[in-house]
Formats: sequence, C-alpha cells, structure tokens
Amino acid sequence: MLPYVLYALLPIAVFRFYFHPFPFPLSTSDQLPHQEEIANETPCNYTYGRWVHDKMGPLYNGTTCGTIKEGQNCITHGRPDLGYLYWRWQPSQCNLPRFDPDTFFNLLSNKHIAFVGDSMARNQLESLLCMLATASYPNLVYKNGEDNKFRRWHFASHNITVSVYWSPFLVKGVEKSKTGPDHNELYVDVVDERWGSDLEHIDMVVLSIGHWFLHPAVYYEGGSVLGCHYCPGLNHTEIGFYDVMRKAIKTALKAIIERKSTDGNGIDVFLTSFSPSHFEGEWDKAGACPKTKPYEEGEK
Repeated sequence: MLPYVLYALLPIAVFRFYFHPFPFPLSTSDQLPHQEEIANETPCNYTYGRWVHDKMGPLYNGTTCGTIKEGQNCITHGRPDLGYLYWRWQPSQCNLPRFDPDTFFNLLSNKHIAFVGDSMARNQLESLLCMLATASYPNLVYKNGEDNKFRRWHFASHNITVSVYWSPFLVKGVEKSKTGPDHNELYVDVVDERWGSDLEHIDMVVLSIGHWFLHPAVYYEGGSVLGCHYCPGLNHTEIGFYDVMRKAIKTALKAIIERKSTDGNGIDVFLTSFSPSHFEGEWDKAGACPKTKPYEEGEK
C-alpha cells in the first residue's frame, strides 16, 4: 500500500492554480524520455507522469499525524518497511512543487474548504489536514455521525475551515444495512442536504464519488422507481449505474449553481470519480496488499 501522502496528489492537483508550472532541470536518473524544456506559460496536465524516488520523504507519516484513521495507520500496526514513504509524482510536462502549507494558508485565508463524497473524500481530507498540521494546529470544532463521518476543523491562524461530509451518492440516499434493506436506495433528483444545506458557507468543494454506485441499488426519480442495479428478486428494470451516476452528479452541480448564484458568493468546484482499484484483493475481503513500489511502465 502506498503512503497516505500519496492521497495528497489530488488536493495538490485540485489546488494546482496556486502553483505556476515552470521549467525544471532533471537529473540523469529522473530524466523522462524526450523531455524538453517547457516554457513558463505552458499548461500542465498533472495526470501524465511517473513515480520517482524522493529522499526527502513526506511531510508527515503515521507517527506524526493524529488524524489518520486507526485502521489505516500502517506504521502503528507494525508495517516493517518504510520505503513506500519515499516516492513522489513527477509530471512529464512541468515541475510539481513540494506542497507548502504556508503558501496554502496565505491563499485560502478566511475560506471554507469542503470534501464531499465517499472514503476517497475522507482520505483526501485527512492527507491535506496532516500536511497543514505541520505548520498550524487544526482545532476540531465539530463531529457527528457513525465513525465521525461529518467533521470540521478550524485553523485559527488564518481563519480557514476544512470539512468532510460523508455522502457516497451526492444525492439523497438510504444505505444498505444489516437491519435494513440489502440494497441502496437513491433519489437521483434530490441533493443530499447533509452537505447541500451548508453550501452558503462553503467557498471550495471537492466532490468524490464512484465505487458506491457499484453496489445493488434501487433508483427513484420524480417520486417513482426509475430502475435498479443488480436487484434480483425485485420487479424493477435493470438499468445499470452509469446513467444514474451522471444524474446524481448533475443534481449536485445544479444545487451548487442555484444556491451559490443567489448568495452572491462564488465557489470553486472539483469532481473526482473512481479511485484506482486494489489489485491484490477487494478492500472488504481481507485481500493482501504486498505491493511495495509503484508499477513501472509496461508492468502489469
């Protein structure tokens, strides 16, 4: 399993407008094929690149950050190797500066940043929080829900608020449970008010959804059953999940546009979907994760 700092790649990419791509010298070992010097004004796609060794290591690890979820803390659970901590992402088109908490604080002063979605949203939030905590202490000002799925921190030094909202569908939904239905129920035309009701106080939101749409579900639209996904035994039409996921995203974006256009304040919105799968096993089936370094070009 790669380190939690790697989850920071998305927040860094999300906040890419804080960093201006610039030409960079590469050592012989880091030289990418056919790499040429790139002009300052060249746009940079951070998704194209490769992992390279980084002797500096991350800003934090499992022993220095208190917000990492206990069940995901590799070091405290006795992982013997530490090599997985010393990798960084090197874009092929530009340089990606090392994350600087002070720069982030100065740019986001007096703002509220929200991560909304499933466990990927939580991972993104926790990684960002761990990096920021190296420069300023975050005060936990709110928590609610099972497993603290709704939390909020405040950095008094710059009046920055960072929140996480558990909303695996973005829209109103009833999750399957041992005591309830054995499938999810989604209302694709109704935004999840657990985060939607706070939009007037949010300046930047990162939406992260995907894997929860793979689960069995019944979908509702306009008060009627729209169809279902993998629902044997139920008298509903199988419609898959792709179109439903699109509807859910459109509902979420529509709610953001409508509510933020009336309060006179702008908002930055970023959307991420499926995260990379776990190649050695499903996350909930006790599969092993023996991979200790990134896949190389052409390796499967």
